[in-house]
Amino acid sequence: DLVNGSSASVTMFISLQPVEATDDAFWDQFWADTATSVQDVFALVPAAEIRAVREESPSNLATLCYKAVEKLVQGAESGCHTEKERQIVLNCCRLLTRILPYIFEDPDWRGFFWSTVPGAGRGGGDEDDENARPLAESLLLAVTDLLFCPDFTVQSHRRSTVDTAEDIHSIDSCEYIWEAGVGFAHSPQPNYIHDLNRTELLKLLLTCFSEAMYLPPSSDSSNTNPWVQFFCSTENRHALPLFTSLLNVVCAYDPVGYGIPYNHLLFSDYREPLVEEAAQVLIVTLDYDNSTSSSPTVDGTTTGTAMDDVDPPGPDNLFVNYLSRIHREEDFQFILKGVARLLSNPLVQTYLPNSAKKIQFHQELLVLFWKLCDFNKKFLFFVLKSSDVLDILVPILYFLNDARADQSRVGLMHIGVFILLLLSGERNFGVRLNKPYSVRVPMDIPVFTGTHADLLIIVFHKIITSGHQRLQPLFDCLLTIIVNVSPYLKSLSMVAANKLLHLLEAFSTTWFLFSAVQNHHLVFFLLEVFNNIIQYQFDGNSNLVYAVIRKRNVFHQLANLPTDSQSIQKGLQRKKKTPEAISRTNSQDGVSMEGSRPAAPAEPGTLKASLVATPGIDKLTEKSQVSEDGTMRSLEPEASQLSPEGNPPAALGDGEPWSGDASHSRRDRRRLSSASSSGQWTPTPDWVMSWKSKLPLQTIMRLLQVLVPQVEKICIDKGLTDESEILKFLQHGTLVGLLPVPHPILIRKYQANSGTAMWFRTYMWGVIYLRNVDPPIWYDTDVKLFEIQRV
Repeated sequence: DLVNGSSASVTMFISLQPVEATDDAFWDQFWADTATSVQDVFALVPAAEIRAVREESPSNLATLCYKAVEKLVQGAESGCHTEKERQIVLNCCRLLTRILPYIFEDPDWRGFFWSTVPGAGRGGGDEDDENARPLAESLLLAVTDLLFCPDFTVQSHRRSTVDTAEDIHSIDSCEYIWEAGVGFAHSPQPNYIHDLNRTELLKLLLTCFSEAMYLPPSSDSSNTNPWVQFFCSTENRHALPLFTSLLNVVCAYDPVGYGIPYNHLLFSDYREPLVEEAAQVLIVTLDYDNSTSSSPTVDGTTTGTAMDDVDPPGPDNLFVNYLSRIHREEDFQFILKGVARLLSNPLVQTYLPNSAKKIQFHQELLVLFWKLCDFNKKFLFFVLKSSDVLDILVPILYFLNDARADQSRVGLMHIGVFILLLLSGERNFGVRLNKPYSVRVPMDIPVFTGTHADLLIIVFHKIITSGHQRLQPLFDCLLTIIVNVSPYLKSLSMVAANKLLHLLEAFSTTWFLFSAVQNHHLVFFLLEVFNNIIQYQFDGNSNLVYAVIRKRNVFHQLANLPTDSQSIQKGLQRKKKTPEAISRTNSQDGVSMEGSRPAAPAEPGTLKASLVATPGIDKLTEKSQVSEDGTMRSLEPEASQLSPEGNPPAALGDGEPWSGDASHSRRDRRRLSSASSSGQWTPTPDWVMSWKSKLPLQTIMRLLQVLVPQVEKICIDKGLTDESEILKFLQHGTLVGLLPVPHPILIRKYQANSGTAMWFRTYMWGVIYLRNVDPPIWYDTDVKLFEIQRV
């Protein structure tokens, strides 16, 4: 049979002579009921032959696509009651999955599926061309019908076989949702054949949506993906049950199963491929630029005024619409528990090596979690309402720490940091961080006893001091997160306090301050952290106060930073050794946690997808001021206080994709010589003065002025060299009435913008491209959205 199947595809692809569309005997060989798998189809139909037919015999390729879609439509109409029909549907599905990328890569073919085919009228049999549906629409509607096809992809509800089979057009697909969860209470019997069939159909859907990969990145958010747009419109009568099925299948999945060790090695898990495919289809349907639309606000209404009746309330993408309208506490609980369970799965440590199944789709889950928080503010507030948010935080910190040295995982680093930036804009996140950290996930960080805030600071310090060069654009974001939570941190451990001072020490060397136009921003962020803690949380933070006193020379050096040309030149020459941005010395790392492995760089040859540059922190966030009652009000965008020279801070990396093809040495040279897009930049005395005069040192200088003499006196009087006595003194000390009036708390909240929307699109499709290797759907096709590179 297989031989028969293979000869069929070979005849097709050798036959570059046009074949009549009516020659059924010829076309039927492609989906004849040979039991093939999708891998067989990829092996039997080589890329070179698809391209040859596309160039030399376009009519054959067009007929093949049209016929395959026609077979899917017939299968959806009939309800696929026989094994033969099901086999035909699956084979057409596999063939289209194989061919579509080669249609998308050729601009001349891209419109083909959106052209109408004679006789395929919307009204059924009538030949009215006005009414004809584009091939793409017929294909998508057939696939959605097939996803709710009794005995093919869902359990039949008929009791006896005597009854006529269910008419696929009369069934209410909301009764056939695949899994219990949001909006559906009944969990159907697992059926692995149904799971396999759903997975194949979803793979085809994902391939249809992947046209986006063949268009270069553009800042114009109006170019919506026509496949996704139609699929998520009211034309799709299964939109709601399909959205719910995908979401529930992902959030209900428990990879560890019944907890039997080595379970996953004994039984093939048919659910996991379905869950992965469902997660990928879901995030692609939610690829929607929130910054340009009237986005749903917390109560589900839109931010547009009542006069804007041009747009219906809420986005016209139904999947985004449904996601933004989920509101029941138990639904939120189900989603959050599911995502947290899956994100924590790679961290689950067992005493038996390889005894628990490890999932691989954490990046898709992070994108999904991001979309949930971004599109549904009620969900975001629910996440932050209890300490459950820490079940999301710990896995994210684990991934960030683990990926910090691996160039192929720059995208993972970014999405993790973006999620934490979004969360840090809410007061509750800072408050939750005070919960003691007791889970002992083996991580390559120093051992400490403390809270989740300590964990966050220690991991961020590790990323900054021992991550690879390309993470430098993230430093602003990492420090902004610490600034946002700092007013709420009740007591930092000594380890975390020392890490913060080590960062200040590294960032305030004259070489670092003078070598790039925006480097001084990092010092401003750190001073803001110290000021927030001293002014608002002095009582519990004797460790930090002690660390500040010990490192007081760093603050004095900053206050006395030289501004004359000669000193600037001298400062720049200090660092001739290596182009490392930060000294790795005196970071007192001590012993790492037991059972942890050091963060490893990518294996040579690892494939990675390039990313577009992200907007600078000034575009990513907007400032809000916290009033005394805890409410926030947005501050008018004024000339940024961090950028006194009046121009916006240089976009980090000057818009150059840091994963682009520039050679390392060039990028490093460029970063160190601080050449901005306008050519060579050099620091001047006026420039140094402009920001030096704004360094917020008053609070810290006052603290040192009051406490240093007292601490010195104790040491002399008692002959003390012991930290604990000094700490005891600081714990009971007070600065009430001695410090300047507390400044208002400033929070930099993430704001949606088209730059991040484009970043998410390239990141998401890059992940999907690299994760679909069996079969390799897009491998070696001419994608334009990103470049595939080898490390």
